[in-house]
Amino acid sequence: MIDVISCSIIGLLSSVYILYATVFLSIAYYLCTSTHDKWRKLNVPYTKPLPLFGNSMNLVLAREHPMDFFTGLYNRFPDEKLCGFYQMTTPFLMIRDPKLINNIMVRDFSYFTDHGFDTDPSVNILANSLFMLNGDRWRTMRQKLSPGFTSGKLKDTHDQIKECTDQLINIVDDNLKVSDHFEIRELVGNFSTDVIGMSAFGLKLDTIRNGNLDFRKFGKKIFQSDFKQLFVQAMMLFCPKLVTILKLKQFPDDAADFYGSMFRDVLEYRDRNNVIRNDVTQTLIQAKKDLVTNNDGDDSTSKNKWTEMDIVGNAILMFVAGAETVSITICFCLYQLALNKDIQDKLREEIVTTNAKHGGQLNNDFLTNLHYMNMVLEEVSRMYSITMILFRQATKNYEVPGQSLVIEKGQKIIIPAYCIHNDPKYYPNPGTFDPERFSTEEKAKRLNGTYIPFGDGPRLCIGKRFAELEMKLVLSKILLKYEVLPCEKTEVPINIRGAGSIVNPKNGVWLSFKPIVAN
Repeated sequence: MIDVISCSIIGLLSSVYILYATVFLSIAYYLCTSTHDKWRKLNVPYTKPLPLFGNSMNLVLAREHPMDFFTGLYNRFPDEKLCGFYQMTTPFLMIRDPKLINNIMVRDFSYFTDHGFDTDPSVNILANSLFMLNGDRWRTMRQKLSPGFTSGKLKDTHDQIKECTDQLINIVDDNLKVSDHFEIRELVGNFSTDVIGMSAFGLKLDTIRNGNLDFRKFGKKIFQSDFKQLFVQAMMLFCPKLVTILKLKQFPDDAADFYGSMFRDVLEYRDRNNVIRNDVTQTLIQAKKDLVTNNDGDDSTSKNKWTEMDIVGNAILMFVAGAETVSITICFCLYQLALNKDIQDKLREEIVTTNAKHGGQLNNDFLTNLHYMNMVLEEVSRMYSITMILFRQATKNYEVPGQSLVIEKGQKIIIPAYCIHNDPKYYPNPGTFDPERFSTEEKAKRLNGTYIPFGDGPRLCIGKRFAELEMKLVLSKILLKYEVLPCEKTEVPINIRGAGSIVNPKNGVWLSFKPIVAN
C-alpha cells in the first residue's frame, strides 16, 4: 500500500515538473520567436529565422565575419529594393535600392533622423556621442561641434599634420636602413594617432617613435570586440533592458576609464588655465560651457540634462574614430598604388606639377588642386568601405514610394555601404582599382545613394574634410619621396576581414619603399 502511495506521489510530482518545464519552455520559445513573423506579415522578402538567433547565429557565435554576413543577405535578394532579417529577435530592414537609400539619408531625412542606438551612458561611455545621439539632442550637439571643423579651423591643422608626417618619413628612412620592405599598418596607425592627438587636442603623443602606447592600444581595443563585448552586443539585440539593469558594459572598462580620465583632464586643464587654441578641444570646451555650465540646450529635465561626460564621450569618439579609420584608408591606398604603378605614377606627376605651381608649399591651394588625388581616394573609399554598414531608425511612419509597405516608427534599418560599393550593377568589375570611376563625367552618370563611405545628408560624418586633408598631406609627402612597391610579403588579394566590425587588413599591409633619386 505504501509503495502504491509513494509511486502515486512520485508520478504526481513528475507530472507537475513536466508541466512546469512545458510552461517554461513554451514561454521561452515565445520570447525567442515572437517577433519572427513580422516580415512574413508585411510581405517583405526575408530568410527564415532560427529561434532566438534569428538569421545571425554564425555572426553572434563569431563563426562568420560581419562582412560575409551582410554580403550574404545583400546577395540573397538581387532584384529587391529591400529585405528583412533578424538580428537575434530584433527585426531589421536592409535597404538595397539607391533611390530609397538617398530618400532615407537625404530627401526624407526627417523620417529617419536617428541611428537607433538606445544605450545608457552608465554602460556605454559613447552613448551621448554624436554617433549615438538621437533627436533634438543630436541636433544640439551637432550644432555645437560643427564649428570645430570649419575651413578656417582645418587650415590651422596643416602644420601639425606636416610635423607628424615628417616624423613618419623619418621612421620610414630608419626602417629602410634595415630592410626595403616592412609592415605599415601599425606604423600608419601610430601616425594617425599622433595627428589627431596634436591637431585636435594639442597633445604631443609621439606614438610614432614610442610605439604601442595606451592611446593606440585602447583605441584598437574599442574597435576589436572580445567575447565579452560580443555577448553584450548580442544581449542588446535580444533584451536591451536587461543590459541596462545588469549594467553590462559595451566597451572594455580599462579603455573607457583611460579615455574618460584623460580627456576630462585635458578639458579641465585647458579651461582652468585659459589655454586657447583654434582646435577641436576649444570647440568642446565651448560646448561644455554652453550645454553644461549655462544649460544652453533643449533638454532641461534632470533626466536629459547635459553633463561633462557628454562632452568627454564626443572627445573619445573623435579621437578613436579619427585615428583608426583614417589610418586604415591610408594603408589601403598605399597598397593599391603599389599594385598599380601606372596610377601611382600619374598621381605623383599631379603632386609634383601642382607642388611646383604653388612654390613647393603644401598649402590649402595645393590641396584643392589635387583633382586626381580626389579620384584615387574616392576609389579607395569605395573599394574598402571602412564602415561596412550605416544605421538608421524610423522616427515616424514612412510610406515607401511605389510600394504598399509602411516602415513603422522605431523600425531599425541598415544600409549596406560595402555591398553597394562593390555591386557590379553600379561599379562594373568592382574588384579592379580604377580611379577613373570618379571623373566628373562618370560621377554625373551615377545614381545618388551609390557612394556613401562617409554617410550622406545631415548626418554626414562631421570629420570628413579633416580626414581628407590628413590623407592628402601624408600621401603627397610620401609619394614625393618614395616609390611604393609590392614585396614578397604583400598579400594579393589582401585579406580585409580583420577583427572587429570595420573593414581592415587582417594580416597587416607589407610594402616596399624605394627612395626617389632627384635628377
